[in-house]
Amino acid sequence: MAKHKEPSQRQLRVGEALRHVLATIFERHVLREPLLRGISITVTEVRVSPDLSNATVFVMPLGGDAAEDIVDALGRAAPFLRSLVGKEVELRRVPRLLFEIDRSFGQADQVDKLLRRPEVARDLDETRDEP
Repeated sequence: MAKHKEPSQRQLRVGEALRHVLATIFERHVLREPLLRGISITVTEVRVSPDLSNATVFVMPLGGDAAEDIVDALGRAAPFLRSLVGKEVELRRVPRLLFEIDRSFGQADQVDKLLRRPEVARDLDETRDEP
């Protein structure tokens, strides 16, 4: 079983700096990729590898529409985005950007729906009544 190691402070700092810069870039709508024009994209998290050479950017388009297509388009725009990030962040080497859909929103909705089911709500109420 592989041991999951917590990210270092440096990884967290670099990830947050990249998240901030990418969010600003997406707000400016400077991307030439037709599919990305006029789309609001939220950058929820950036996880940086221990050697700082790769950064996984978790994104969610507003409304979640065509998320897979948008992630593909971001992948095509990654070299351009990397060059823009390099102008904004002081790093010896800018990490390679890998884009993924942030699925935590969907998982949270699914859990919420489960908790609202009558049989689950009834069970939860019964456990609250117990001393």
